[in-house]
Amino acid sequence: MNVSTGASAIWKSPPSEKDAPDGGDGTAGRLAGTVLPAAELSPAERDRMFRLLCDHFSNTSRQRFEADLAEKEWVVLLRERRGGAVQGFSTLMRLEEQTGGERVTVFFSGDTIIHRDFWGETVLPRLWSRHVFRLAAAMPGRKAYWFLICSGYKTYRFLPVFFREFHPRFDRATPPPLRELMDSLGYRKFPDEYDEASGVVRFREPSPLREGIADITARRLADPHVAFFDRVNPGHVRGDELVCLTEISPANVTPAGRRMIGAGKP
Repeated sequence: MNVSTGASAIWKSPPSEKDAPDGGDGTAGRLAGTVLPAAELSPAERDRMFRLLCDHFSNTSRQRFEADLAEKEWVVLLRERRGGAVQGFSTLMRLEEQTGGERVTVFFSGDTIIHRDFWGETVLPRLWSRHVFRLAAAMPGRKAYWFLICSGYKTYRFLPVFFREFHPRFDRATPPPLRELMDSLGYRKFPDEYDEASGVVRFREPSPLREGIADITARRLADPHVAFFDRVNPGHVRGDELVCLTEISPANVTPAGRRMIGAGKP
């Protein structure tokens, strides 16, 4: 979790692309979701979101949570269909960046939590994907990227499941232009805590995931993506976050990604 401007993530990602859900219209399952401006959250919704954060991360504070929320434009809010209790959320902001002589749009994910009782529900990635891809499509001629930081392997595993090209990755080096963009974003968001040499954000006051949330077992290490994440970000257990980037483009999604954004099967 980014303890200054915020970016924690617990995405319950499918173990492989072939196991990814079919998507649909977002109406199935135990959760219902909506995307709303962060400023429209009620006090009760903010209280519940903070409680969810505390349940999954240690060393959190209301001040840090509110600081993260204050800079975000949107929130994907998940409610239980029976009873209406908030059981998950993700915050999102938009940045403009200059790279390689062109201006690009960057979507940055902040605090992201799904209560463990609802892991496996797909409404969050569907709503998030459709919202972001819709915004990107409204800017023809301009590239858009997803910038995220990962302290858990589950978040990192979303990249190979839903995107064809993303960085960093185990099987190829990050192209210099993308490395430059990642470094620029890392320094912009975390000027005193981003380590360019490793591509990792090390917070002065980290908020690591609680035990049992995203532990990396020997079986998990058999996955080359998980093994890579563990190797390049060995401090993830302390709350260190790996800087990652992928392009938001229909051409850059896997078949599972196409289902998430509602593009149908290839």
